Amino acid sequence: MTAAGTAGHGAELGAYGDLSRLGAVVVKSLAHFAWEGNPPRRVHRTPSGMINSVGLQGPGVARWIEDDLPTLERCGARVVASIWGRTVDDYRLAAQMLAPVADRLCAVEVNISCPNTESGNDLFAHSTSMTTEVIEATVDCRAPRWAKLSPNVGFKLPEIAAAAGAAGADAVTLVNTYFGLVLDPVTGAAVLGGGGGGVSGPAIRPLAVRAVADVRQACPDLPIIGVGGIRSAEDVVQFARAGADAVQVGTATLADPTVVGGLVESLRSWCDRNEVERYRDLVGARIH
Repeated sequence: MTAAGTAGHGAELGAYGDLSRLGAVVVKSLAHFAWEGNPPRRVHRTPSGMINSVGLQGPGVARWIEDDLPTLERCGARVVASIWGRTVDDYRLAAQMLAPVADRLCAVEVNISCPNTESGNDLFAHSTSMTTEVIEATVDCRAPRWAKLSPNVGFKLPEIAAAAGAAGADAVTLVNTYFGLVLDPVTGAAVLGGGGGGVSGPAIRPLAVRAVADVRQACPDLPIIGVGGIRSAEDVVQFARAGADAVQVGTATLADPTVVGGLVESLRSWCDRNEVERYRDLVGARIH
């Protein structure tokens, strides 16, 4: 799948490949209101990835349903809507607005872990109680819900993932970006307009794989979607062996918008070479 925030709100990647061949297109997170996002500069290259402070810019759920969802459907894409909010009621309203199109969605990803909001480090996903409250509040979307969680909680992550599952999340997405900061060496000012930002790309892959493995061990029956620095079939297989039932590709699409479609073929080739019949056979199958 694509990862939210890296493939636009609609069928932008359709110009670079057949979206119907992907597991799903996960669109950039939407609120029940339109939002212009953070001031520039929004993106900065890091030695092995990037840091961003886009700030969840979006047209709002209603406009997305009218303008973007039909375009995705015409491309044959399976669609996952992602939602965000500043308050629990924001999430509730966004979920309710998606209910009339629930049968046109594979799932709703509940993004409770973006670091690029006005609340900064005070994220819903940093608390088991707030995670529970938001997931319970989004039940009215009438679609399967995936809780997108933060890696910035250390060893609390399995506990928070378990809370999300107990509250009704059908899966957890692991992980969102890591907190980061880049300063101009001459002026000392933050290079991003929003100050700090979220670090993504290959630099975080070992950390994300560890997060998946920890949650899989603690929550053996909770479906997990792994995300973080995937660029190759071998990267996908690492996440699978750690326990990811599916994966999302994000930062790599910004450098090469054909990469997600290409991974479908390269993963199939990897499985053929290694006599693996199904992706499912890889999930949690670590060789010691």
